[in-house]
Amino acid sequence: MSQMINKAQGFGLALLTKMASSDLLDQFKLRKWVEQSLYHSAKAGFKTFETTQKNFKSTQKLPQQRLTRQSKDLFDLSLSEEQQMLVDAMQQFATEVIYPLAHQADHDAKFPQVLWQYSTDLGLNTYALPEALGGVATEQNIVSHILIAEQLARGDFGLTAGLLSTFGVMNAITRWGSEQVQNQYLSAFSETDANHPTPLQATFAIQENTAAFNPYQLKTKATLQNGQYLITGEKTLVILAETADLFLVSAELNGQADVFIVQRDASIQFKAAPAMGLKACETATLKFNQTPAARLGTDDFDYSAFLDLGNLMWCAMAVGCCEAVKSYCIRYANERTAFGEPISHRQSVAFMIADMAIEIEAMRMLLLNAASLAESGKNFHREAYLARLLCAEKSMQIATNGVQILGGHGFTKEHPVERWYRDLRATAIMHSGLHA
Repeated sequence: MSQMINKAQGFGLALLTKMASSDLLDQFKLRKWVEQSLYHSAKAGFKTFETTQKNFKSTQKLPQQRLTRQSKDLFDLSLSEEQQMLVDAMQQFATEVIYPLAHQADHDAKFPQVLWQYSTDLGLNTYALPEALGGVATEQNIVSHILIAEQLARGDFGLTAGLLSTFGVMNAITRWGSEQVQNQYLSAFSETDANHPTPLQATFAIQENTAAFNPYQLKTKATLQNGQYLITGEKTLVILAETADLFLVSAELNGQADVFIVQRDASIQFKAAPAMGLKACETATLKFNQTPAARLGTDDFDYSAFLDLGNLMWCAMAVGCCEAVKSYCIRYANERTAFGEPISHRQSVAFMIADMAIEIEAMRMLLLNAASLAESGKNFHREAYLARLLCAEKSMQIATNGVQILGGHGFTKEHPVERWYRDLRATAIMHSGLHA
């Protein structure tokens, strides 16, 4: 092959050289053109020869090459059989129980007490209890808890936030509670009797009524006097405060943020604090005045992880509620007609719904990534913060577009989208807010 190319190049160069020696070039003023052609032809010829040599070298006979697979775990988002069963059960509960109760609960600004019994029948709290106390938890299942929150929130954001307040407190006690705290409180979450037909109810008291709330700089203070912790301060936006038996309260102890367990006590003053959303959660303000408390954990307590895990649950509820918005908008857009065809045929509507699906998948991806890292015991603070930021921003965008797709109907209580719009605003506010 290379010999043929050499002969062709030699013939071409010889011809051009012979022409260059002719007087006719000067007569017809072609010498400059021929000399340039001779130069470029020679240059191209050598370049072609070099390329051919390179190609020839790259096709040398070599053994068949195969790269080995990496030994690390696959990035697999598929659910296990147990997780899929859990998702199916929670989705059915959300559709058949939570959703039918949501509108009236929001209208009355009252949490339906019957929902506690339904959740007990479902066995919701058993997923947070260790096996030794009648639960089903044998290891940390943070991803499964995220799946529970997302699926329940498809029924309603507000009612799910109320249901999972107790669930979240149980998780915190199971994960960080001292031996004394666990022995005193965990078993009470599964016990019922004639006087207490429903298990113990608990909630978080983290938020304070300050601008740009910083969960690491708390106005609520804890002191240790004669071996007893005492809490003084005020908390706001406390979910189901009026009916809770137990509170998980953040307070500053010796200059550091910490968490304490506070039983319902006469020293606690309650004041209703209705909010824009989460009306069924009966949010309230609590004022503690030297209220007795017990410290949640010991030396292994991680306040940052405590906040991050709570934020992930709020993100999961936001993802579930956004799925509900998307599904409702798809049904509405297919049924609502304008100019003789469904409005889903309009690109402006179709593109909005497509954007919803894209953003929801992105939110879920960040959320599951953070939850997976947390479950494996790795640092997940950065990922949890990114998930919270994205969910806070995109959930409001999705809710806004949901109202937009429904038009005037989206502004009325005839459809649930306006309720979801109000509830989703809580994603950026509740627990620790958007503070890093």
